[in-house]
Amino acid sequence: MPCCEGALSGLRGLHAPPDPGLVRPEVLAAVALGLALAGLAAWLRPRWGARPIRRAALAELAAARALPLPERRVALARLSRRLARSLGVEGPAELDAHLRTDFFGRGPGRTLTDGLYAPGPAPDLAAAEAGLARLLARLRV
Repeated sequence: MPCCEGALSGLRGLHAPPDPGLVRPEVLAAVALGLALAGLAAWLRPRWGARPIRRAALAELAAARALPLPERRVALARLSRRLARSLGVEGPAELDAHLRTDFFGRGPGRTLTDGLYAPGPAPDLAAAEAGLARLLARLRV
């Protein structure tokens, strides 16, 4: 075709783009950065949550320490019951099982459960307060 030869002679052949390799570096860097940020967020998440049950229980324990002895005893007993409800357990035996301790069954926490209604002089609450503080410090919720 003589009419088209002039028009077709100026065209170049098709060329494939240069081979970028198997993985482009900017995509690899973006994926690595995303994974690093996701890992950092997963690692920091429990620390940002600040364990609301534990924080509230520690604040309540600090407030109870400022009360006179009879009111302190009742406030600590209330705190132990509220802690059990917050953890979804019922009673001191289940709370001991959940926390893997014998604080309320045979330890000083017994003054906050069975001993709360016992007649006679009020027991020394220092051991119960210290034990409760240790339990709350170990709490991970």
